[in-house]
Amino acid sequence: MTPLDGALWLIRHNFAVFGCDHPGTPNCTGLHKTCDGSRGKHPTVAFTRAWTLDERKIHETFGRGLRNPAVAVGACSFPDGTRLAVVDSDRVGAIEEVARALGEQWPATMRVWTAKGHHDYVRVPAALKLGNSLGSLRGKFDGDIRAGNAFVVSVGAVHATGVLYELEDPERPPAVAPGWLLDALTAQQVPDRPQRRHTPRQGREIRSLDGLVNFVLRSRPGSRNGALYWAACRAWEHVADGHLAAGDVEAELIGAAIQIGLSEAEAHRTVASASRGTGVSA
Repeated sequence: MTPLDGALWLIRHNFAVFGCDHPGTPNCTGLHKTCDGSRGKHPTVAFTRAWTLDERKIHETFGRGLRNPAVAVGACSFPDGTRLAVVDSDRVGAIEEVARALGEQWPATMRVWTAKGHHDYVRVPAALKLGNSLGSLRGKFDGDIRAGNAFVVSVGAVHATGVLYELEDPERPPAVAPGWLLDALTAQQVPDRPQRRHTPRQGREIRSLDGLVNFVLRSRPGSRNGALYWAACRAWEHVADGHLAAGDVEAELIGAAIQIGLSEAEAHRTVASASRGTGVSA
């Protein structure tokens, strides 16, 4: 399946699609100014706004040059009112191992094979505001959750190693996420050390998550990681105060960081580092 084939398959199954960098191009085509070397995963557009379900736009995007198809997870919904979440196993069978350890089963669902493991697409209640937080699965699951303001490289994409992202079964739709998974993702973790409140050092505090997201989006090249760290510290302190949810902080700030060109891995590391630095458990 070519990238164009994959993108067309995705929109015909109602998945919101946009283009990412393709490792077959001489230089990275992502929005960022400097590529971190992780080719094939950098959005070429502001994906939270520039995704499409239009077949004509897909032909335009994937017909004018090499692009990897990717799915804007938060933009995908289903006829029953549920929304999309993607369980990203970093090795084959990782999520099944978690299920067995809990005495549960992992459902047969839409699966896309990746370079290291697989992406399992599941349907979750729209009212459940999931981000990228693993909840009580942190440290127990060798992988990540992609929901809300997140994306995944998908069917027809090519990994930097040359591995093709392939569907396990084109006829199998996303299953309803099992209750045990939702319970685990929304579980509140007990902090392992005291949380401290924020005292503004410059006499000014940005109180809303939207303000912190905009601060990251306005940051200049060369200072973006520092801006993300500062914003994440302020956000985690609001979490400690009970004014923000940890899942929302991770989803919104990591999404903003990816939009300005930081790699997903780097964004996760910075937000996690801010969590540790402020003494707040993510």
